[in-house]
Amino acid sequence: MGMTGKERLTALLSGKDVDRIPVLSVCQYVTYGLMEKTGAYWPEAHYDGEKMARLSAGGAEILHLDAVRVPYCQTVEAEIYGSAIKDGGRTHLPSIAKPAFSLGEEPRIPENFTAKGRIPAVLDAIRRLKQTVGAETLVMGSLVGPFSVAANIIGVSALLKASLRKPEQLVPYFEAAEKTAEQYAQAIIDAGADAIVIEDMMASLDMISPKTYQAMAAPYEKQLIDFIGGRVPVIIHICGKLDQVMKDVAATGAAAISVESAVDIPAAKEEFRQAGITTPILGAVHPIDVLLEGSREDVREAVQQSVAAGVDAISPDCAIAPDTPLENLLELTKAAAELDL
Repeated sequence: MGMTGKERLTALLSGKDVDRIPVLSVCQYVTYGLMEKTGAYWPEAHYDGEKMARLSAGGAEILHLDAVRVPYCQTVEAEIYGSAIKDGGRTHLPSIAKPAFSLGEEPRIPENFTAKGRIPAVLDAIRRLKQTVGAETLVMGSLVGPFSVAANIIGVSALLKASLRKPEQLVPYFEAAEKTAEQYAQAIIDAGADAIVIEDMMASLDMISPKTYQAMAAPYEKQLIDFIGGRVPVIIHICGKLDQVMKDVAATGAAAISVESAVDIPAAKEEFRQAGITTPILGAVHPIDVLLEGSREDVREAVQQSVAAGVDAISPDCAIAPDTPLENLLELTKAAAELDL
């Protein structure tokens, strides 16, 4: 009898052998079809722990992924800091409408951070997922990396300009975001999550230089991962073409790195081999070109190509578009399950 999804991913993230290549979605995977199947919908599922858990459990019960995750968007922390949020309704994810601070304002850390905003619903959903699907499926709690939280509370443009001109002005925002990330991570662990995902989307080399990543993003990612201290494995996801900083990302101490198909995975694996780095690389099926717009055959081919490139687990490049056909997501898991290692 084969491994359960939880056993498979736990083995991978701890450097042990697996029975077949794992398949998961490191980033959000909810679709309109999944909402219909589970009877739980956005926007209510962003705020209600029971609905959030029911919707996310569809990742295991309907899509047959090896892991489930909450929440769906990347605005939870920024909202607590005071950023105005644009509700995406039933069809879109929440987004930042207005940052909480202007550059130069002191970033006030809210008291009782994990009791505010949507965090209690996220923690409730984690506890429910552990009860409903957690025996056989890895339950992941996701938080936003400090660099990206800083962008969400002062604005992307302000952060990018300051990173080039006056980077010292950004330090208070990074430090505040890292401190509250520690609180959130602790709460996620206490709720029973099996793993933590750090999404640091603004740390992409599509947005910043390798030097900026090394100086302003990686140190706070590492500080957060050091705080977690191996109590649960950490998967870090950064968008874009990370080739120039893959070793730096590995040096944060993450148990695995989730990448997009823009990364030259064979080259990254060879670079890791030469440096003695064993960190697994997860990816890299394009969520738009393949999963949204492609056929089932395209999905199967992308899975095969990703495995041939050297990924250690199959995952979409980034968040799945909500109008992605369910049949393509089912093909993702089916194609991975049928591959021989």
